[in-house]
Amino acid sequence: MVGNKDIILFDGVCNLCNGIVQFIIKHDHADHFRFAALQSEVGRQYLKRAQLSGVKNTIVLIEKEQGYVKSTAALRIFRALKGYRWMSILLLIPRRIRDFGYDWIAHNRYKWFGRKDSCMLPTAELKAKFLD
Repeated sequence: MVGNKDIILFDGVCNLCNGIVQFIIKHDHADHFRFAALQSEVGRQYLKRAQLSGVKNTIVLIEKEQGYVKSTAALRIFRALKGYRWMSILLLIPRRIRDFGYDWIAHNRYKWFGRKDSCMLPTAELKAKFLD
């Protein structure tokens, strides 16, 4: 957590992940989130603090020093976005089932959406939302 902002860590070279970050930024009207790439030094520090050091290739949400990964992280993020809060009802589905679908998409994301050679660089107006 930075100030009162929750942290989203994402795969900085994944086109799907970068698209999702752009979606979150567009719909985060309350300015609830800050972002960092999992591959960055800042990202690794947040993973360590949340006791998630071995985690990679997934989305991570850190709320008040508590870390969430995979489908739980994604659905908790949607819960904070106006117009998408209804999606949190999917948290009632057992995590194992939710994560099976999440893992299938994650496994195929580079094949379906491609990847970048380096992490996304935010525009000047978005730079304040990124921690690296």
